[in-house]
Amino acid sequence: MKKLLYLAGFLAMICLLPLWSVASSHREAPLISEDPLADNTDLYAFKSPTNPENIVLIANYIPFEHPAGGPNWYSFGENIRYEIHVDNNASTPGDDIIYRFTFRKMNEDPTTFFLIRLSRENLKTTYTCERSMDGGQTFTTIVENGMVPPPNIGPRSIENKTVGLGASSYEELVQKSIMTAATGEKIFCGPVDDPFFVDLGGIFDVGNVRPNSGRDAVAKFNCHSIVIEVPVASLQKDKKTVAQAGNMLDPDYVIGVWASASRRQVTTLSSSGETGYSGGWVQVSRLGMPLTNEAVIPIGMKDKWNGLTPYNGSDLQFAPYFTNPELALYMDDSQFGQAVPSLNALRIQTKSLGSFDFRNGKPGLFPLKGTAALNGTALSEAAFGSILLPDNKSPRAVDLLPIFYTGVPNLPPYQLATGKGGNPLAKGKPFINNFLPTLGDMLRLNMAVPATPRNHPKFSSLGLVQAAVLGLTDPAYTNINLQFIPNMDGFPNGRRLEDDVTTIAFQAVSGVVLAAIGLWYDDYIPTVTASPVTPQLVNVLSFNAGVTKNDTTFKAVFPYEQNPWRGFQGNSYTGPTLPPASAQLAATVVSYNCATGAIVFGRTGGDPNRQVEYMAAGVTPYTTDVNQRIGPEARREQTKNQTITLKARYVGDPSSEVQYIFDFGAFCSSAARLSAEQPEPLTARVLGNPATGDEVIVEIRGAAGQPLQLQVINSQGQSMNETTVGLAKDVEHQKVRLGRQSGIYLLQMITPTQRQTIRIIRQ
Repeated sequence: MKKLLYLAGFLAMICLLPLWSVASSHREAPLISEDPLADNTDLYAFKSPTNPENIVLIANYIPFEHPAGGPNWYSFGENIRYEIHVDNNASTPGDDIIYRFTFRKMNEDPTTFFLIRLSRENLKTTYTCERSMDGGQTFTTIVENGMVPPPNIGPRSIENKTVGLGASSYEELVQKSIMTAATGEKIFCGPVDDPFFVDLGGIFDVGNVRPNSGRDAVAKFNCHSIVIEVPVASLQKDKKTVAQAGNMLDPDYVIGVWASASRRQVTTLSSSGETGYSGGWVQVSRLGMPLTNEAVIPIGMKDKWNGLTPYNGSDLQFAPYFTNPELALYMDDSQFGQAVPSLNALRIQTKSLGSFDFRNGKPGLFPLKGTAALNGTALSEAAFGSILLPDNKSPRAVDLLPIFYTGVPNLPPYQLATGKGGNPLAKGKPFINNFLPTLGDMLRLNMAVPATPRNHPKFSSLGLVQAAVLGLTDPAYTNINLQFIPNMDGFPNGRRLEDDVTTIAFQAVSGVVLAAIGLWYDDYIPTVTASPVTPQLVNVLSFNAGVTKNDTTFKAVFPYEQNPWRGFQGNSYTGPTLPPASAQLAATVVSYNCATGAIVFGRTGGDPNRQVEYMAAGVTPYTTDVNQRIGPEARREQTKNQTITLKARYVGDPSSEVQYIFDFGAFCSSAARLSAEQPEPLTARVLGNPATGDEVIVEIRGAAGQPLQLQVINSQGQSMNETTVGLAKDVEHQKVRLGRQSGIYLLQMITPTQRQTIRIIRQ
């Protein structure tokens, strides 16, 4: 009877496996959420910042790895095929190049429950990398017994020479794990800091993003990464180098990249704990463009989407979700826009140039279909009009569909409005060509486009959106010539680690691409409005999705992603959350002279051992000199809001950039008022004293219009933390962080004219 029950259960499991095997990525599909080892989390493809002839491909797997996730630590899975696919020729069916990785695990010391003990490593992982240059017909092994570093457990496991591995640092293990393939590729496989950044809590609460204040849901979590740096000549269809390209938008240098994970069709479980695998390989996860399955494909289709390849027209069944995206409904006041106020800055064109409506179900540019106005453009019937203008109720087929399914050609209307003379269908300034018309979801990259140096003053995480802004507004680029604009190598022309793809995607859904090519927002009236850079366009460009950068830095050299977070951090470790605001780098103004314009920049929080540089438009490019001056022209201008935007970052590290808006006009008005009045004494009231936790709120009066410095000192006279307020309000409320120990703490408050100290009791 037991044998019959077991057989019935086994047969039922086999029947269910085909459903399980049509899985997804990023945990956003129901089935793959139960198989994290095969779950794609992110895909990147970008020009190497250190070698103009190389491309970097990164495929990440296993979401939400807690750094202290023992005793069963995360690792690549056995009996899984991890693959990175490259399409470099639209005229050939399917893949042209495939990198395939398979992993093996070994227990060096099965007598212990520790992962690392006495120089031995349990679940020690190695891999084989195979490469196919003929679309998967044949494979050649290019790395055998590649090393995967262990999890970054802690100092005793990694650095201790008696009971651990005795490495000088975790970085030593990373460097030892970088392999050079027989065919020249540089390869790394192992755990890394999850480089993605996103406010999942806000976004999945029906688009309830928190601009400038979102919480990074993957902060201090790790993932497992496959990183390949490969020569362009190995990926280009004719084996040409970048030096042989006709120009930086040469169409022969476009590739499409996607990643996948596949499992055996049948899994057999036994009471002995052993698992058997048999049958053919079935794709259970895939990833091309970021956010496709997260924010475009509906729940009922997610599992199906990730069981397909982007070839043979299989993705066309999902095209309606791009031509009328759900997110657009929350940027449209005639739909659900008023119910999602956090997206108020994003509004889709309803009457661009007085005529064209791009809201869901509206005609968009369809009234022009078949007319002479489209001749010579990508929208003509002789070109791609049947795809880009399919009917009178698919308005976003003209912009969102090509971004995801074909790439964007260097043809009208897909050129910047610069030079078009007000006609969006005319030729404009070229700035993108990653056109590979396979009609499937891939991350497309033109390998001929130069990389923007990460320390370039105009490097931006907004990628092509920022390149478009520079091409429209910066005098250095406002011409019709083909020239390199910083960030032309950014998303959606490939994807760099620094790119804020979430913000870019929101801006794209709101119609920013349409505006860039001359289909301006509704508040632009041709021949009437002075500039197409209208308040509505500025609103869209100023919007961010709440988290705009990774929670740590990136490496300047291969493998570019940062080492994984360490499981044991000592008493300071607080788990997978952002550090308190007082510990984060922030920019501030230390002092300002209203008569001379002399201004002193400053920083609070952050790493005290790292030098900071500052920049303010109209005042100074990035510099470490904190003593600067606002010119008399800016100080005399009374009709504009007298503010400067101060940016600060660690030297040479654009990903650490923060900003602070200083209103020097209001500051000087307050200073003048205060000088004419009897100053209010500096007082403070603690809201909750004695305090029962690590933080208290302090209400401060008497510092209005002045810089305010707060310093917490413990009973031993040690400074616990400092906070600087550039311009205090009449009633200033500040969150003050105390130590964890009970006792008496002193809060010192300092302004240019007064100093006060109060006592806070921590129970």
